[in-house]
Amino acid sequence: MTSPLARQMAQRLEEILQPVQLEVIDESGQHAGHAGANGTGFGTHFRVRIASPLFAGQSRVARHRLVYDALQDFIDQGVHALAIEVL
Repeated sequence: MTSPLARQMAQRLEEILQPVQLEVIDESGQHAGHAGANGTGFGTHFRVRIASPLFAGQSRVARHRLVYDALQDFIDQGVHALAIEVL
């Protein structure tokens, strides 16, 4: 099951980065009791697997920055951890 926040994050990434592959996984349940966990098991820790033509010619750091920039609103609203896998 995909959390509503993961779906919103995926929609934002689709709009901004036009990915050819995308998966946003809410891993919050695996981080219960860790820093940033909110006790619900949802909405704090995410993994993004993404491939985008906008990454062409960009360094790994620049690719990650594009993802962070696209999701900054979500980070500001409580997303504590974001693992990024560029495919």
